[in-house]
Amino acid sequence: MKTILIIDDNISFLENVSEFLEIEGYQTLMANNGKRGLELALEYLPDLIICDVLMHEIDGHEVLRLLLNSTKTFKIPFVFSTSLSENIDRIETLKLGADDYLVKPYEMEGLLKIVETWVPKESCSL
Repeated sequence: MKTILIIDDNISFLENVSEFLEIEGYQTLMANNGKRGLELALEYLPDLIICDVLMHEIDGHEVLRLLLNSTKTFKIPFVFSTSLSENIDRIETLKLGADDYLVKPYEMEGLLKIVETWVPKESCSL
């Protein structure tokens, strides 16, 4: 089962996204801040990371920078999830090394399409 790490300081949003992805067949890890997200990423090496940009202590940009500088985590696909919606934000975010970008609020089906782009479900062979 593919594992997705979700990092967001909004607990209800974090729980909703996690529950949706678990229903869709993914294992999830949740972190309510960037520091905890970094710890989980290094410990579990998830298949995908979805991270909020604006968080206290360590923001999403710093989380991405630190993950890209680690030989253990630099290849993990990274998707920003944020309420920032201007095109400049998207361009700057992708220049930093993120693989994709979601603007909140988004439909769960849109989230699922992004997830399936970066982490295709494992097919069952009979």
